[in-house]
Amino acid sequence: MFVWVNTGLTSHFYLYPFLDYNIPSKGGTRGEEQQVMEFTEVIRNRHSIRTFSDQPVEQEKLQQILETANLAPSAGNLQAYEIYAVTDLKKRDGLSCAALAQDYIAKAPVALVFCTHPELTEGKYTERGTRLYTVQDATIACTFAMLAATNLGLGCVWVGTFDEKVVRLIIGAPERQVPVVILSIGYPGEFPDQHPRRPLDQLVHWVK
Repeated sequence: MFVWVNTGLTSHFYLYPFLDYNIPSKGGTRGEEQQVMEFTEVIRNRHSIRTFSDQPVEQEKLQQILETANLAPSAGNLQAYEIYAVTDLKKRDGLSCAALAQDYIAKAPVALVFCTHPELTEGKYTERGTRLYTVQDATIACTFAMLAATNLGLGCVWVGTFDEKVVRLIIGAPERQVPVVILSIGYPGEFPDQHPRRPLDQLVHWVK
């Protein structure tokens, strides 16, 4: 599931769930209410960060992010995706070039590339599964990683525009694995204002 790309990092991972999923009932305690409020703060504090400081990301925090991604739900619990962790500067620079010169990919100390793994769905799902479910699995896992990074005081940005073939070559992924997302992670060099969201009365459609 996790692949280190020319990093020299250890391959040991530890379980650090970053959220408590207990939802308080009407009679819940103040402690339970605080847990839900903390989750809300993680959601509200997430921004797309495109300016990063020179501070490296600690190995322990990166492990927590990867373990949180590993907790993401997936179709049939197959986890039909792979994560390539890229810390090598030259390879990050290559990813930046493959992504239309989005230079913050090179400047962020970590890039996680989420790829589909269609073979893991074969025999259980039809073509829809290999084509769609694998993308859903990869993007849900990336979302979990993004929220985990935010919870740890890190910044990140989701990058979806890039040359798939070049990215696959840089990370050494097999031909059938399709890169879906590059998630650049590091300590924020700026804290941009939150963009306004669409009003719910425009976004949500109640079906009667």
